[in-house]
Amino acid sequence: MGRAVSAVLDARDDVVVAARFDRGETPDLSLCDVIIDFSTPDASVELAQACAARGGPALVIGSTGLSPEQDAEILKAAETVAIVRSGNFSLGVNILIGLVEHAALRLDARDWDIEITEAHHRRKVDAPSGTALMLGEAAASGRNEDLDAVRAAPWDGITGPRESGKIGFSSIRAGGIIGDHTVLFASDDEVLTLSHSAVDRSLFARGAVAAAAWVRNRKPGLYDMQDVLGFRQA
Repeated sequence: MGRAVSAVLDARDDVVVAARFDRGETPDLSLCDVIIDFSTPDASVELAQACAARGGPALVIGSTGLSPEQDAEILKAAETVAIVRSGNFSLGVNILIGLVEHAALRLDARDWDIEITEAHHRRKVDAPSGTALMLGEAAASGRNEDLDAVRAAPWDGITGPRESGKIGFSSIRAGGIIGDHTVLFASDDEVLTLSHSAVDRSLFARGAVAAAAWVRNRKPGLYDMQDVLGFRQA
């Protein structure tokens, strides 16, 4: 992702890349208006804390797999600096999130089961993916539920009948798959499938750069791509 973001930035004449750095390296934060971060939960938290301590720069965070404690640290940093955080910066995925929420709102949980399947490359270390969890949260929100309360345990062994209203997840890790996500709504009579496939990693980079341009002059707060795309009033 770092290489993909760099390629998008290098192709634009309206931005200047002030620095590139990796985990374990300390950037000169004063050089930047915005930092785009696709690293690890620990590195993202450390970076957010450093930016908050000096009152900037703004941040775009694409790391996934953060613990509740790490989420809390990012939220705390957002009291001081503007942060766009998302599990997926794709325009298509964020449209899919809206469709999933609306479908869940209109399809009765007593009749329609929801299963979310995601596939990624063999090097991805967290599961389900951040995007899959975003889709699950959208589905739960459509049903006026909290995802933690309706998330089903993985199907393995003798599980018994499926409990009504639960949202299930399954993950695939293989080869170089960039990212596939499918949300399946199934009743006894019909199946509705909503899906998105990433063809090129640059789509995430373009979204992250758009988020960076948007967040540059925003007031402190924690934002996401729904804000960037204008689906919510920022």
